[in-house]
Amino acid sequence: MRVEIVAVGTELLLGQIADTNSQWLGEQLAAHGISSHYHQHVGDNHDRIVLVLRTALARSDAVIVCGGLGPTQDDITREAIAEVMNVPLERDESQIERIGAFFRARGRTMPPNNLRQADVPRGATVILQARGTAPGLICPLGTKVAYLLPGVPYEMSDMFERAVLPDLLARERATGRRATIVSRVLRTWGASESALADSVATRFSALEGDDRLTIAFLASGIEGIKVRITARGDDEAHARDLLGAEEGRVRAAIAERLGDIVFGVDAQTMETVVADRLVARGLSLAVAESLTGGLIASRLVNVPGASAWFRGGVVSYATAVKHDVLDVPEGPVVSEPAARAMASGVRRLLGADVALAVTGVAGPEEQDGQPVGTVVVGLDDGHDVTARTLQLAGDRPRIRAYAAISALDVLRRALDRSGA
Repeated sequence: MRVEIVAVGTELLLGQIADTNSQWLGEQLAAHGISSHYHQHVGDNHDRIVLVLRTALARSDAVIVCGGLGPTQDDITREAIAEVMNVPLERDESQIERIGAFFRARGRTMPPNNLRQADVPRGATVILQARGTAPGLICPLGTKVAYLLPGVPYEMSDMFERAVLPDLLARERATGRRATIVSRVLRTWGASESALADSVATRFSALEGDDRLTIAFLASGIEGIKVRITARGDDEAHARDLLGAEEGRVRAAIAERLGDIVFGVDAQTMETVVADRLVARGLSLAVAESLTGGLIASRLVNVPGASAWFRGGVVSYATAVKHDVLDVPEGPVVSEPAARAMASGVRRLLGADVALAVTGVAGPEEQDGQPVGTVVVGLDDGHDVTARTLQLAGDRPRIRAYAAISALDVLRRALDRSGA
C-alpha cells in the first residue's frame, strides 16, 4: 500500500516552522511496513491544495494531510477535500457541542469561527478530537482514502495512532499484501559524502531493480554522515535477515576503501560509543580543552551515568593556564608537544586513567604560525603519549564543533586498537 503525506501551511514554505509531522509520519509508516514514496508541502491556497490532493490520489492509495483544520479563514483543507470528493460540507451538530464543551470546560465562550471546525464533507467519518478543537476526517474516494489531521503535532500523532494507523492496516490486510520494513543507520565520521558513496558504489549497482533493499545517505553536519540501509521483507524475521546481510556487505565495502569510519549505529553518538568503550575496560577519562572551550566535556556529560567514568576537564584557554595548571612547557601552544603535555598534565591533575587534549586555531586569525583550522589532539593512555594534527574546514563555530567530535573519534579509535 502506498501512502503519500501532504503538509499544509504557508509557514512551512516560508521556513518559519519545521515540518516535523511528515518526518514522524514517515517513520511510523515505515515501522509498520507501509510504503511512503512522496511527501508534499503546499501553502494555504484552495486551488493549489486541490491540485496537490488530486496529484497525490492519482499515484498513491492513501493520503495523509496535516494542517488547515483550524478555525481561521486560511484553514481551508476541509473545503479543498470536499471539492476533490465532489460533495458538500455539512455541519455536524455533535461536533459543535463537543467543541463548545471544550471551551466551557476552560471558562471561555466559543468564538463563532470555531463552528467551521464542525463542517464535514458528506460521506466522511469524523476522527474525534481528544486534545484540542479540530476533529480529524477519514474521507473515502472510491478505492482510495484521504485522512485529514490537525497540524498540531501532539494532536496529529494521537489521531494517527488511534484512528489512521488501524484503518490503514485493515485496508492493507483486505488486499492480502503485508510487508515489514526495517532500517539500520550506520554513523560515520572522517569521510566526505562523495567518498562514502564511492565506497559503496558496487552495492548500489547490485541493488538496482531490487525493491527489497535500499541505501541512502544523510549528511548530518557536525555529527558526520549517516548511511541508512532499509530492507523490506515478507515478515520481520525475513526483513531483518535481509538487513543483516546487507549491513555486513556495506560495512565491509566502507572499511575496505575508507577504514574504520563507522563509529556507531542508529541512535548512538560519538560520546555514547566512547563511554561504552571506557566502561567496558573500567577506565576513567579526563579532558583538557583549549579551542573547544568545554564542548568535549559538554558532550560527555550528556551521557547518562557519565560520573562513573568521566573525572572532569580543564578549559585551558589562556596560554598561561596551559603553563601554570597543566605544566605545558614554554613554546608554541598549537603544536603536538603542547597537546601531549596538556593530556599528561590533566591526567595527573585529575587522576584519570586516560586523558584527551585538544588545542588549535579556530580563527579568525592564525596562531603560532599555524593556519585557521589547525587542530592538534593529544592522548595519554597511561602508557603512551601521542598527538595527531588535523586540518579542519569551516568558520569558527564549525571548526570548534568539528574539533570536539574529531578528538573523541581519535580516542574511540585508540580504545578500539587497545582492545576495548
